[in-house]
Amino acid sequence: MFLNKQRGWLVGCALVSVTLLSGCDQQAPGGDRPAPLVEVITVEPTQAIIRADLPGRVAPVRNAEVRARVNGIVQTVLFEQGSEVALDQPLFQIDPAPYQAAFDQARADLRRAQADEKSATALAKRYEPLVKINAISRQEYDNAVGRADQAQASVLAAQAALLRAEIDLGYTSVRSPIAGQIGQALVTEGALVQAAPGTPMALVQQMDPIYVDVFQSVTDLSRLRQDFRAGRLAQVDNESAEVHVLLGDGTVYDGPARLLFTGMSVNETTGQVILRTEVSNPDAVLLPGMFVRVRLEQAVAQDALLVPPQAVQRAPNGLTNLYVVREDKAVLVPVALGNEHENQLIVREGLSPGDEVIVSGFQKIRPGAPVQTRPWQPPQ
Repeated sequence: MFLNKQRGWLVGCALVSVTLLSGCDQQAPGGDRPAPLVEVITVEPTQAIIRADLPGRVAPVRNAEVRARVNGIVQTVLFEQGSEVALDQPLFQIDPAPYQAAFDQARADLRRAQADEKSATALAKRYEPLVKINAISRQEYDNAVGRADQAQASVLAAQAALLRAEIDLGYTSVRSPIAGQIGQALVTEGALVQAAPGTPMALVQQMDPIYVDVFQSVTDLSRLRQDFRAGRLAQVDNESAEVHVLLGDGTVYDGPARLLFTGMSVNETTGQVILRTEVSNPDAVLLPGMFVRVRLEQAVAQDALLVPPQAVQRAPNGLTNLYVVREDKAVLVPVALGNEHENQLIVREGLSPGDEVIVSGFQKIRPGAPVQTRPWQPPQ
């Protein structure tokens, strides 16, 4: 009886095994399995504006250091620190007493020289007819003419001394060399200032308009110029190029800006070129020394082929590829990428208009495998 039970158990196992194998044969991969579904876009030529987000630093248009030009004691500070000052506005008053005295002395010396010059000139004129009739000697006449010439020279020297004394007296009233915003007073009442080292007294900066110096790597700039020469990109004129300043929190500064020039020399330390922009700054939102980012329009591609960044396949050797659908199969195509445009990449080489580029579904495919396609919908 035990043998019969064992024989029956073996026959049952055999039947189960046959059934399982038969089921496995029915689920095995074959030619009838559907091709994987991928999402694609069809690339068509379009105009693309090439913009670059570059680091920048704010710099004043004019930066005037107010320094002492005469020696003396500061009597009065005549401005409110941090305020707007006008051109030639008085800022400090240095004790003018010694310079007023020097001016008065120079003026007196000039008057004395003018009196001597008048007397010597008159004497020379009186001697002129006398020497012709030999009433006086020629030597006396020549001496009189010489004294008149010396007196005229003394007048000129006295005039120069008076002018110098007047200039020094004027320097006791320290005035703003430009219109702009003044910072803190670097000296106070009672401080001794000197002309020889030029004691710093204040700093005035023109804040509107203001410069933003933008830094771009020479590699990127060289690539742009190569594209210009090859005709792949058209250069944007400085006057028409759009410039937007991005503040530290990412907001776009609301103020007109324009590109002034692109530097012609490269910083040896950083390998960067300076591009200077001018920005309207009536409310002094941009302050000298601030670091910002500048979104700068640099070129236009008339027939650009654009793909989303997620479509790009990067190989370990650094090359970039795209999957393109050709004859219902996924074909891996090497490409050369260019600049960005509105979160898409410009394909410089490797694609043709009308190509279907796979954007989603890469985990299901391999090069040369059949695929089914449907249009890709970008995420909202």
